[in-house]
Amino acid sequence: MIKITTSENKKVYFASDQHLGAPTPEKSFPREKKFVAWLNEVKKDAEAIFLLGDLFDFWFEYETVVPKGFVRVLGKLAEIRDSGIPIYFFVGNHDLWMKDYFQKELNIPVYHSPQKFLINNKIFFIGHGDGLGPEDKGYKRMKKVFTFPLFKWMFKWLHPDIGVKLGQYMSVKNKMISGEEDAKFLGEENEWLVQYCKRKLESEHYDYFVFGHRHLPLEIKLQKNSTYINLGDWINYYTFGAFDTTSFKLTEFN
Repeated sequence: MIKITTSENKKVYFASDQHLGAPTPEKSFPREKKFVAWLNEVKKDAEAIFLLGDLFDFWFEYETVVPKGFVRVLGKLAEIRDSGIPIYFFVGNHDLWMKDYFQKELNIPVYHSPQKFLINNKIFFIGHGDGLGPEDKGYKRMKKVFTFPLFKWMFKWLHPDIGVKLGQYMSVKNKMISGEEDAKFLGEENEWLVQYCKRKLESEHYDYFVFGHRHLPLEIKLQKNSTYINLGDWINYYTFGAFDTTSFKLTEFN
C-alpha cells in the first residue's frame, strides 16, 4: 500500500474519462486545452495527481510507435512530473493496452487494476471501475478477448496506420466499449460499482472508493465512515476530485 501525506495547504487531485481524440481530434481539441488548463491550475497546490483511465479514447503501444497527437497534455504531464509532483495513472477500458511508455517517457507508474492507498491516514481504494461488480457482463467478456495475449500479439502486427484507425473507429462506435450506453444514474441499489464497494466493505474497511468509467459525478455514502465517489467525465461534466487533509470534494472545473 502506497502512503501519501499532504503538506500544509496541499491537496491530492483526481480526474478521469477525458476521452481525448473522440469523436474526432478536431472536436476533442477544446477539451484537451481545457484539461491542460486544469492541470496548470492544480499543479499550484498538488501533493499528487491521480488519473483514473480513459485519458485517451484509444491507445495502443507498438514496440516503437504510439498514437500521434495529444502533445499538449503529454507535455504538461511531463512538466508536472519533472517538477517533483507524483502522478499515478490507472488504465481504463479505452487505454487498457498501455505498456511502459508512460513509465519510461514520463516517469508515471501505470496500474492495470485497482490499488489501495493510504492518504493522510484515510484508506482509499482507487481504480477505473470497468468490469467490477455483478453486471457489465458483456464488457467483461469483451475485455477478456482484448487482454488475451494472442489477440494483442495479432493486433500489433497490423500496420499502425490500420490498427490505430481501426481502434479509433471501434472506440467511438461501440457503446459496449465506450461505457456510455447507461450513463445515467440507476439508483443506489442498481449501481454495480456501489454493490461492488459494499461487498468489499464486508471484509475490509475503506474510507473512500474512487472510480471513473460511469461518466457520472456521484458521491454516495456507503457507511458512516465510507464513501463511494465517481469522478464523472470531461465530455459533459468536467468534474474532478480534491482531497485535502481531512475531506474529499467533487467539483466542476470552470
